[in-house]
Amino acid sequence: MPAPPDLVLASTSRYRRELLARLGLPFRAVAPACDEEALKLPGLRPEHLAARLALGKAESLRPTEPGATLVGSDQLVALGDVILGKPGTAARAAEQLAMLAGRTHALVTAVAVVHAGGVLEHVDVTTLSMRPLTAAQIERYVAADAPLDCAGSYKLEARGIALFDRIDSADHSAVTGLPLIALTSMLASIGYPVP
Repeated sequence: MPAPPDLVLASTSRYRRELLARLGLPFRAVAPACDEEALKLPGLRPEHLAARLALGKAESLRPTEPGATLVGSDQLVALGDVILGKPGTAARAAEQLAMLAGRTHALVTAVAVVHAGGVLEHVDVTTLSMRPLTAAQIERYVAADAPLDCAGSYKLEARGIALFDRIDSADHSAVTGLPLIALTSMLASIGYPVP
């Protein structure tokens, strides 16, 4: 049986690299070449926006990675109609956490696999209920975890777990940035030896 095509992760995220490495498949991580802002059409539901961004990242590598299987992923936080991305600064992280404190929100994680036979897509939605938080608690948390590169301004794999009352998820790896349960099935269906 011939070896499957090269596997390329369209991401610079260390979290996604670490997650994909758990599957034991050789892969390369390459920065996507898409304009994410151009893909953010007004009025898109959070699930559709995350899926559009994941697919855009994967497809952006087609010209430079011909024949490879391309994996793109995106994640965002939805508080009702408000979509939160990566805060970028400590002040913005504190604002996002103050907005989420004492409320329930959705963490939407999409993955797209672009391969020779077509496209496979999956969207995972995790529901999270955050504890009420004081300004001092938020400040301490942001200083401790520095969640500036995380949608919603928290890291559940670190001290961020203490911010929540409840987390309902079908795939806890999706919370960190790449839904491995769905991705494993996708890759297996196109010939990758997992598990």
